[in-house]
Amino acid sequence: MNRKKKINETLKKKQKKANAKLHTSNKPRYISKAEREKLAQQESAAEQGQTE
Repeated sequence: MNRKKKINETLKKKQKKANAKLHTSNKPRYISKAEREKLAQQESAAEQGQTE
């Protein structure tokens, strides 16, 4: 009985991982606070370059 249970558990784990790979999240990628600050600085520098 334990051997069957162990085999079924491993098969279920593999199936669960395979299903998880198929379904991608709709959540946007996390951007750290430092990264957002850097992007904002680059954006403002680009705007200043265009206005001059």
